[in-house]
Amino acid sequence: MDRRHFFQNTALVTTGALAGCALPGVAQNKARTPFEVSDTYIPIVGSDEMFPVRRIYCIGRNYRAHAIEMGSNPDREPPFFFQKPTDAIQYVAAGTVADHPYPSLTKNYHYEAELVACLGKGGRNIPVEKALDLVYGYTLGLDMARRDLQRAMGDQKKPWEIGKSFDKSAPIGPVHKLGRVEHFTKGNIWLKVNGQTKQNANLNQMIWNVAEQISKLSEANELFPGDIIYSGTPENVGPVVRGDVIEMHIDGLPNLSVKIV
Repeated sequence: MDRRHFFQNTALVTTGALAGCALPGVAQNKARTPFEVSDTYIPIVGSDEMFPVRRIYCIGRNYRAHAIEMGSNPDREPPFFFQKPTDAIQYVAAGTVADHPYPSLTKNYHYEAELVACLGKGGRNIPVEKALDLVYGYTLGLDMARRDLQRAMGDQKKPWEIGKSFDKSAPIGPVHKLGRVEHFTKGNIWLKVNGQTKQNANLNQMIWNVAEQISKLSEANELFPGDIIYSGTPENVGPVVRGDVIEMHIDGLPNLSVKIV
């Protein structure tokens, strides 16, 4: 199932909104395609359909205490975003503990627990009061980081994709459609390593809430159905090693667990 088929069937966008839109992974002329490129999909709870991921956006330093621990000014600075490739997704089924590979090149591998908003509509320059209309559903995810590489690139004033945008750097749970869940404006978010609490905060401590994130992001890029937004992590990010088990929780969603291997 491609993105066009999914979003037409679910009436998330009109045919006109998709007309002329080249969708990643969907061949526009199969006769000229030398090989197939896999799309990225996330299961939708309570449905046999899959949510097709177009782009992965992440907001940085979106909790005040985390901004401080990362050496940033905690004042309400304009939000900034970065991206991960769609093949960074590692789907983790609820109630399972998925093996998550310790990546190459790093000696300081960090967890970051985050709420993820999944968009079913798009647009540009979306006002805050209309931004939540774009949301199809929510899930939870880990924004994993090769922190030593990220910091080294930052110190050299170089792009730090190598620290953030690598294989399987975005473990994620199944999508919960609105109606099954409400919009997440508050609620506990925590992360444990080997049963010991490391991160513990409330979603209402975000500097920029989900509606504001969508609105600000739409000023920079036109948003489309299938875009997902990792909405930032609380303080006390830290390292994991092989053998560690990460468990993260957001009130109203099933926990997500991975084992570092």
